[in-house]
Amino acid sequence: MIHPTAIIHPTAQLDPSAEVGPFCVIDAHVIVGPNCRLGPYVHLTGHTILGAGNRLHAGCVLGDAPQDLKYGDAPTRLRIGDHNIFREQVTIHRSNQVEEDTVIGSHCFFMAHSHVGHNARVGNHAIIANGVAVAGHAIVEDRAFISGNCLVHQFCRVGTLALMQGGSAISKDLPPYTIARGDNGMCGLNVVGLRRAGFTNEQRLELKRLYHLLFRSGLPLKKAIARARPEFPGTAAAVLLDFLATSKRGIVTDTGRRGTANRVDAADSE
Repeated sequence: MIHPTAIIHPTAQLDPSAEVGPFCVIDAHVIVGPNCRLGPYVHLTGHTILGAGNRLHAGCVLGDAPQDLKYGDAPTRLRIGDHNIFREQVTIHRSNQVEEDTVIGSHCFFMAHSHVGHNARVGNHAIIANGVAVAGHAIVEDRAFISGNCLVHQFCRVGTLALMQGGSAISKDLPPYTIARGDNGMCGLNVVGLRRAGFTNEQRLELKRLYHLLFRSGLPLKKAIARARPEFPGTAAAVLLDFLATSKRGIVTDTGRRGTANRVDAADSE
């Protein structure tokens, strides 16, 4: 199951069920799990671990050194879960320090030419479309959908079941269940994603009411969160409220009703 043109370091660990295509390069510290399939010209390097059932298309480079001028060739790691798809020319870098790994979950879909930087974390069932750039230390939570050519600034978070419209860019946190539009903007709930994830009509209506209180009531965000806690005790509401309360970079701004959007900067002290 290994093409004769592949170059595999003697100390690399490959499960016997793995398939390795033409002209692949697998370096010394790489571990490839069961039933992984590597297309042509794939390069696996660094201390990279692949779980089971991952599919890598032509030209993927996983585990290369971080694009960080402070990096000093430390034995840092990239950890990848199970059953992910990496399309053509996907690049994912290992971390820049041994205390923290770059981590990819399971059942994710990385489309062609997408990139995930050092120390980033991507959850499960995330979809990263063509040309997306996720910068270092960013967090993409479960079931997020990042459309083509989007930009995620370093240290930003994309919440669970959030959606970024094509070409949008964020340098602040995008809350769970919401839709990013333009630069640091959001325009309501990801209703389609919520429906597909099994949220009932009652749950979606509750989140809609919560969204309006948080982002369209005119209240400062901290006051809106305090008011929402007793009024919206559900699990989904708690996920959204906890995300907002722990933001360090601030929250993107609602653009649905200009002039009534909340102030949502991390420095908001009201």
